[in-house]
Amino acid sequence: MKKIIVPIDFSQHSEYAMEAAAILAKKHGSEILALHMLEMSDILLNKTDNEQHAKTVFFYKLAEQKFEEFLSKDYLDGVKVTPIVKHFKVFSEISGVAKEQGADLIVMGSHGSSGVKEIFIGSNTEKVVRNSGIPVLVLKNDPILMDFENVVFACDFSEESVRSYKNASKLFEKLNSKIHLVYVNLPSENFKSSVEMEKRVAAFLKLADGSLDKMNSVNYVSDYTIEKGILNFSNVIGADLIAVATHGRTGIAHFFEGSISENVANHSLLPVMTFKI
Repeated sequence: MKKIIVPIDFSQHSEYAMEAAAILAKKHGSEILALHMLEMSDILLNKTDNEQHAKTVFFYKLAEQKFEEFLSKDYLDGVKVTPIVKHFKVFSEISGVAKEQGADLIVMGSHGSSGVKEIFIGSNTEKVVRNSGIPVLVLKNDPILMDFENVVFACDFSEESVRSYKNASKLFEKLNSKIHLVYVNLPSENFKSSVEMEKRVAAFLKLADGSLDKMNSVNYVSDYTIEKGILNFSNVIGADLIAVATHGRTGIAHFFEGSISENVANHSLLPVMTFKI
């Protein structure tokens, strides 16, 4: 893991993300790219060239001052941090910077949600997850442990999930993590018998791994929703991280199995990492 991107808005939650990235960077000798977005308004962009230039310079200088204070944390000692300031659309620019820099991971802080209000909808975090071609780690608490010894990878074991599964396997192998594969069975029209589940999993593993070596390590969980199944299983085994796949689509079905990854990221107390299908 050579480069980690951390989008910064100088909030408490972006500091959580920076601290988490610092822990990973120290373990793996990574460089952190601290990315701040100057989201210029349409009014500003419609000003004359001279006015726009003056405003742009002002906001750049302000960002530099904030960076100096934000990056003067003890947990960043010994970590190479490169500040980057951009003023384009957040979600597209982060993906572009990630590709340009050859980044391996994006780490973002999120305040989470409870009840009706869902933070992912319409948020920059959702846009980054949807557009990112690399894994995105989302956390909403002060990072305590970042060992990720036990990782739950929730999967529907469909053919289109093979790429995200293989990418997750490669990353967690580098992190020395143990992956717990989970299939959640529901009491509805999606219900499958034990034989049906095993056939689906066998076909998936043969396609993804070329063998059935992990067949006996797949966990079959029954619950009322996939989200509850993932969260309950993660609590039972004492997981450090939940990994889910996302389609990167727009509209109702833009997340893996509808809005499952959105719901898990919103309601999980654990860090959540998304992998694009």
